[in-house]
Amino acid sequence: MKYKSQKVAYWFFALCMLLFSLQIVYGFIMGFDRIGIQGLHEIVPFNVARAVHTNLLVVWLLTGFMGAAYYIIPEEAQRELISVKWAYVQLISLAVVGVVAIVGFHFNHWEGRKFLEIPRELDFLVVINVLLFLGLILGTLFKGKRQTTTALVLTMGLLFAALLYLPGMIWFDSQVMDSFFRWWVVHLWVEGVWELIMGGILSYLLIKLTGVDREVIEKWLYVIVGLTFLSGVLGTGHHYYYIGVNKIWLIVGGIFSALEPLAFLAMALFAVNMYRKGEKSHPNKIALFWTIGSSIVSFVGAGLLGFAHTLPQTNLYTHGTLVTAMHGHYAFWGAYAMIVLAIISYALPNVTGRKRYQSTTGMAAFWLSNVGMLGMTVAFGVAGVVQVYLERKMKMEFMVVQNEISIHFVVLLICATMFTTGIGLFIYDFVKYGRPSDEALEVK
Repeated sequence: MKYKSQKVAYWFFALCMLLFSLQIVYGFIMGFDRIGIQGLHEIVPFNVARAVHTNLLVVWLLTGFMGAAYYIIPEEAQRELISVKWAYVQLISLAVVGVVAIVGFHFNHWEGRKFLEIPRELDFLVVINVLLFLGLILGTLFKGKRQTTTALVLTMGLLFAALLYLPGMIWFDSQVMDSFFRWWVVHLWVEGVWELIMGGILSYLLIKLTGVDREVIEKWLYVIVGLTFLSGVLGTGHHYYYIGVNKIWLIVGGIFSALEPLAFLAMALFAVNMYRKGEKSHPNKIALFWTIGSSIVSFVGAGLLGFAHTLPQTNLYTHGTLVTAMHGHYAFWGAYAMIVLAIISYALPNVTGRKRYQSTTGMAAFWLSNVGMLGMTVAFGVAGVVQVYLERKMKMEFMVVQNEISIHFVVLLICATMFTTGIGLFIYDFVKYGRPSDEALEVK
């Protein structure tokens, strides 16, 4: 590592791995529930497990993004973080908010809005935490010796993510208005500003791993930013029809949702093209696999699978079914989880000074988790298609259909076990790296 303050990123990555592990545990609780093994149902009801599972996804990814920013921004700005102490304060407060929210879910202390269940009082603590984070990042960036396109796109994504959290805090008596602005957070995060964060991290990793000139790589970022805003903002409309908004949004949302794969296709072509043009063979092949894999899998999961079921003619049948879960799992995995694991794989050897990326454990983690997630996606997809046909074409009762498709969750749990084994190996490698060391500091 080039700057001592980059060590802060390690502790964000450590919290990230802990929260990811918990998310997987609650995923298994739901999976067993779906096949009739309900021993924990009295302690952890399905709705609680689901709320914890989805909210942990958001929190561990945001923690990973913050860790990535604390690692990337000092290097891009060519200066130390303006305050290491406040960065640790921000980390601890983020962990406290997460723990309080999760414990509260188990006691039914929440708001009943999907993905935004945390109580309103915790929302204000989240805002304070994110403002502190942004102050540290922006202060470091603008006091630095340079402001690169990579750093600015990453920071812009983080800033817009914070701003778009605010509409979800507005109180409405109308369910329609509440749902309208809830989608500003949920959809414009994952199919809008988070793509900017992904693009910034992807750009940084490709510069480091391929040796391609920064100017060439950063030109692609302008294309990605343009496509993201063109498609993501109006593409949100494909949700609006189902909450009582004018029918025109079904058409607008469908058209612009169809354009959303272009942003992810651009990322995939960008990454593969830069890899082929690479002027150096970086020894950290594991980080390179996660980086290139993220761009390709995100195109399939977020791009193609999203396109496959958000067209109005299809979405009228698939909306709110397990087809959505198919798209959601593979999209989040490819676009955001894999890019976080990529930056962790790149940063760990640099902050610890230990080059464990030459072991086979990391590569096994990559393949097992990816094959497992692909299997889970197929299981969700098959179950979703059967659900759509039986429930929405044959008009069978919801719970009857759930019993009919429970066999697919057996397959899903088998694949989830493979996925978990891969993630377990990744975390094992993370632990084996040990803590960050000043000895890893490069002499400038």
